[in-house]
Amino acid sequence: MMDLHHDPDIPIHTTDPGLLHASLTSVAEDASTLTAHHHSHSHSHSPYTPTPPSTLSRAIRTRTLTMILVKRPDQHIDIGSIVDPPDLDFWRDRLFNVDEMIVLSEEQFLTYFPHIDNVYSHRSTQHYKRKPLISHYWDCRLKGRPPGTPKSNDPNKKKRKRTARQRDLCDVKIKITEYFPGHDMMGLVGVEAGGIGVGAGVGAASGLLLGSGAGVDVDGAGEGSVADAQQHQQENQAQAFGLLTPSLNPPLPEGHPGVNGQRFFTIQRVNGNGANGKNDGVSGGHRHTLEESDRVKKNSVQRYMLKEAREKKKSLSNRAMSTPSQPQKTYHTKATGLAAQTVSFRAQENELKLYGSCFCPFVQRVWIALELKGIPYQYIEVDPYQKPQSLLEVNPRGLVPALRHGDWGSYESSVLLEYLEDLNVGPPLLPSGDPKLRAHCRLWTDFVNRHIVPNFYRVLQEQDTQKQIAHAQELRDAFNTLVTAAHAQGPFFLGASMSFVDIQVAPWILRLRRVLSPYRGWPDPEPGSRWGAWVDAIESDEHVQATTSSDELYLDSYERYAENRPNTSQLANAINAGRGLP
Repeated sequence: MMDLHHDPDIPIHTTDPGLLHASLTSVAEDASTLTAHHHSHSHSHSPYTPTPPSTLSRAIRTRTLTMILVKRPDQHIDIGSIVDPPDLDFWRDRLFNVDEMIVLSEEQFLTYFPHIDNVYSHRSTQHYKRKPLISHYWDCRLKGRPPGTPKSNDPNKKKRKRTARQRDLCDVKIKITEYFPGHDMMGLVGVEAGGIGVGAGVGAASGLLLGSGAGVDVDGAGEGSVADAQQHQQENQAQAFGLLTPSLNPPLPEGHPGVNGQRFFTIQRVNGNGANGKNDGVSGGHRHTLEESDRVKKNSVQRYMLKEAREKKKSLSNRAMSTPSQPQKTYHTKATGLAAQTVSFRAQENELKLYGSCFCPFVQRVWIALELKGIPYQYIEVDPYQKPQSLLEVNPRGLVPALRHGDWGSYESSVLLEYLEDLNVGPPLLPSGDPKLRAHCRLWTDFVNRHIVPNFYRVLQEQDTQKQIAHAQELRDAFNTLVTAAHAQGPFFLGASMSFVDIQVAPWILRLRRVLSPYRGWPDPEPGSRWGAWVDAIESDEHVQATTSSDELYLDSYERYAENRPNTSQLANAINAGRGLP
């Protein structure tokens, strides 16, 4: 399992260039670009109201996917990638069916093309010495091409599992032109290769340099080499000594992505129209569906997320499994952090004694209740695996928590919570004078013990990834069910104050971040959600904090559960055997 929720503080991730195929991004027009396109070309588009830029900006996450435009290391661009941007289906369809030139803002470009780059395969890149732009030529991936190198006979070389597919299934070719920031400086205008760039295509591309010596730096046999050579010759004749000609075109219309000199992009289909400098190719769109392209290859966002999942799984596996250089961790026998201060404060002799272990969530239930109610007590830390005689006198099975009150003793956390409630000391945990609401709380306490607690340990102890995912979904569903039963505004189960059900579930809510997140990749709650508010309220409660140790204590103490070591505990054995909790 992985966490697809990313907060703004997460550092930018980059992908190893060797792990991603060459790809470039393109995006589609916003409303103002569409308007400019209408005016300059008199084309009509289907009615559409795009998502406002502010919404789009909020949607963009900080994850960054470095995608290589061409095979050389000096030609690359960082591509901002998000998993589910607004109106994704619309943009994927538009970038698949490139019927007209599309003018793209950088934000759109970085957002949407990673979701469609599986359709195209990069072929060549055209550089210009005196033009602030680069042109990239792409074929539909279903065009296919023969392998660049013969098969190796080296027995030591790892063989790639590749399935040959038929070639020449589609003839679509596209050109993506990237206009650098500052192209609009000095009000200059230029015509891109073949007269189909922004200057000619959009009708108002002031800001492109019309350099006389605009030498063409061709990477191999670039698709635009013939047209660019002709354009270069025309420029030399029209403009000697490399002088810059003032713009004769009106400035870019308001709302155009490059009106203030920002980076922007254009994308157009060039097969069959000579715009690629050649007169080959078959005109028209794709001879297949977008679904077929998706079947042939995953897009960069999908590949990136799969790679992240593999790395997450690998890191979690490395963290969970001990090595000779990293000895096995075991449970702690002394509380740390604020819990250690509480232990010290509650060390004085008292007729009410709580036998507990600092890492045990069942103990923490009773511990929170004692602190919340303000009942004087003595906390006695014991090693439940050594089972001291004082503990066995209260609970012959030697399990914690155990409570001794004078000459009487009892155990089982839910029973002890009921006992503390019946003492009528401190704030009530169950609502007074409302038997129906009290029964409601007991019903959902039973739900916590039947569905949340066992599934927590199933997720933690399971070693098979697919079963982990299944158990995690069951645990997530159980929490969702509990949230549905809770007070609508909360933040606690019954409203503004902590009550019986909150204390029952609080220790496992705390261990989601401290245990399940590092060992199994459990995600943080979504900010602003009802579930997130409940988690924050639990974490912030002073009585919960007073009984909570440092994160390291829980990480170390639960390593044996995460590795599912034999005889970790009676509880672990019961989970492995499919039995109820001991």
